[in-house]
Amino acid sequence: MKSNDYLKSLDKMNAAQLQEELVSAKKELFNLRFQNATNQLSNTARISEVRRNIARIQTMIRAKAE
Repeated sequence: MKSNDYLKSLDKMNAAQLQEELVSAKKELFNLRFQNATNQLSNTARISEVRRNIARIQTMIRAKAE
């Protein structure tokens, strides 16, 4: 998913949905790091992508809180 499309989908979510998305992304990041440590991860760029998505979600949460 392109970042613009992802941002548009995040913008449509409410605060509770954003929190769920954040928890899901953090779980995914944990699993990716675990796979990377055990040399099972083939696409290491996915770690960076998920980290950026977490930052995007947190930014949207802060923006909606104001």
